Amino acid sequence: MFKRVTKFLESNQKYSEVFIRAIIGFHLIYGTQDNVFSWERMLEFSEFLASFGFPIPLVSAVASVYAQFICGILFIIGYQVRISAVIMICNFIIALLMVHTGDTYPGAFPAIMMLAGSLYLLFNGSKVLNVNTLFFKKEL
Repeated sequence: MFKRVTKFLESNQKYSEVFIRAIIGFHLIYGTQDNVFSWERMLEFSEFLASFGFPIPLVSAVASVYAQFICGILFIIGYQVRISAVIMICNFIIALLMVHTGDTYPGAFPAIMMLAGSLYLLFNGSKVLNVNTLFFKKEL
């Protein structure tokens, strides 16, 4: 029984990336959608960044929010995953250094996970269930 399960898992391991893409992408969209659809919330986020000494906080807020929102969508659909991963790696390194330095581990954990997930996607890309394989029958 164990050998059959192992064989099944090994023969389908290429699909494991889909779970990472889905949860990382969903979390990025979920965490930013309020700022994307409400200017008042964007201004609140800008004030939050200002309190941590970000230069030009409104520009920083808009850049970070839209980068996360768009990269979240791209992760889910599996398009330009490595480029999106590089953008998110930069975003979350900055977040960890500027906002989470001195934070508790539980407080920094979401940013750490987004960084780790983005690193995984940088190294692995998107091989299955992506825009290219679903519509054009090409693997990246």
